[in-house]
Amino acid sequence: MKDADRITFNPGQCSGRPCIRGMRIRVKDVIDMLAAGVPEVEILEDFPYLEADDIRACLEYAAQEIDHPVLVAAER
Repeated sequence: MKDADRITFNPGQCSGRPCIRGMRIRVKDVIDMLAAGVPEVEILEDFPYLEADDIRACLEYAAQEIDHPVLVAAER
């Protein structure tokens, strides 16, 4: 992930969930807003401390998290 340094983890902040650059905005919050149809420009206006690269980092992180092997039990 090219913007991996933008996604941070701190057990004492947001219960250790992935956040953006050490701030108290979770990756999930940004993904939820995008999923609800909130345009990127509106997110950036509402959260002026965020940058467009932060939003892209959230999307990259989500894509990486969902890309894992699925193990299927063999039939007997």
